[in-house]
This record gives sequence, C-alpha cells and structure tokens, in this order.
Amino acid sequence: MSTKVKSKADEKSDVTVEEKLRALFELQVIDSQIDRIRTVRGELPLEVRDLEDEVAGLQTRADNMEAEIKSLENQIIERKNAVKESAAAIKKYEAQQGKVRNNREYDSLTKEIEFQNLEIQLAEKRTKEFKAQIAAKREIITNSQEQLDDRKTALKLKKEELEDIVSETKKEEEELIERSKKAEGKIEERLVIAYKRIRSNVRNGLGVVPVQRDACGGCFNKIPPQRQLDIRLHKKVIVCEHCGRILVDPDFLTGKASVPAMEKASK
Repeated sequence: MSTKVKSKADEKSDVTVEEKLRALFELQVIDSQIDRIRTVRGELPLEVRDLEDEVAGLQTRADNMEAEIKSLENQIIERKNAVKESAAAIKKYEAQQGKVRNNREYDSLTKEIEFQNLEIQLAEKRTKEFKAQIAAKREIITNSQEQLDDRKTALKLKKEELEDIVSETKKEEEELIERSKKAEGKIEERLVIAYKRIRSNVRNGLGVVPVQRDACGGCFNKIPPQRQLDIRLHKKVIVCEHCGRILVDPDFLTGKASVPAMEKASK
C-alpha cells in the first residue's frame, strides 16, 4: 500500500486551532518588534526624502537661472555686434552723402542714418535691460545658493543620523524579518492574509491581541464572559466584534499551557 506524501498546505491544515493561534501571536510579537525598530527611526526617512527633493528643486532652479543668464549674455553680444554694424553703416552713409548728386539721394541717406541711430539706441536699451535682468538673476542665484548650501548641510546631518540608527538596528531588523517569514510559513495563507489586512487597518499595527481585564487588548471594548471562555478553549479563531482584531488567550502572554482552562470547562 503506497503512502501519500502530505503537502505543506495539508500539514498546515492538520495544525490545531490553538497551534494556529499561538503561531499568529508569535508572528505578531515579532512584527511588533520590527515596528518598534522602525518607530525609533521615526520620521527620519521621510525627512531625508523631503530634503533630497528640496535640494534637487533648488539645484534645478539655480541651473535654470544660469541657463537664462547665458542666454541673456548671448543676446547682449548680439546687440553689441548690431551696434557695431549700425555704426559702420552710418559711417558708410555719411561718406556717401558727400558724393550725392541731388537732394533726393541726400535725404534718402539721411533717413538711413537716422534708422541706424534708432537701431543703436534700441540695441543699447535692450542691452541695459538684459544686464539688469542678469543682475537680478545673479542675486536670486546667490540667495538660492545660500539656501541650497543650508539644505545640503541639513541633508548630510539627517543622512548621518539615519545611517547611525540603521547601522545600530540593521542586524536585529534583518533577523526579525527572517523570523517573521519563518513564522508566516507555519500559518495558513488565508490567516496570514487576514492578519496582514487587520494590521494595515489599525494604527498600532496590532492584528492579534490577548484578552486583558475582560476586554480586547486592541480597542479595549469589553468582551462577554461566554466569548472569553470560547477564546480560552481555542476551538476556533475569534475576532473582536468592535475592531476586528484576532483575539487570543491571555495565557499566551506568559506562555502558559491552556489545558487547565479546557479541563475546567469540561467539568
């Protein structure tokens, strides 16, 4: 007669309800330790990210300003070249005026000279405006650079602070994460999914809680005596009617066996 090899899913389904609850509680204890480590880090990772974004924004702004200044400087060069060309044209027209044969040609050259003088005035006006814009932008860059340097210093300090905390807790966190994965492996997938869903929906990350002082250890609402007895009997997975957390025997906190409670219930 052939022996059927049990799958991991079959092995998990053969586990008693009490063993499932204990495994869930063990998983919660491990995950709470991971939460504690991450709480120690606090808002530092977010602060680092915000500072990185701020530094990048200030740097982009400074780079854009520099590009605009470069464009204005090129336009100033163009205007200076235009002034030279107009001055050369005026010189040429003035020389031609001495060789004209009639008033019509003279007036035509005079108008050309006037036009070139207007071109020079306009180019000089634009050059003055561009220089003023450059000065204003350089002032903005100077102020932005001071702010950028300040933010870079703050970012460096925050990163060092975060790195110190991470280095202190990294090994412990990695070990706990590995233990958490192993603990999950002992539990049915549907229970793990339910546990994680509950954890994500509550503020303190507690998806599995013991009964404490006749109340739910998560939301602290009172639990009826009969329901407390059912929890101590470990016959089924029971959740809090108010917050949805999975409730376990308070003896799980001390690691006591629950057999006496079951024996008392049967007497």
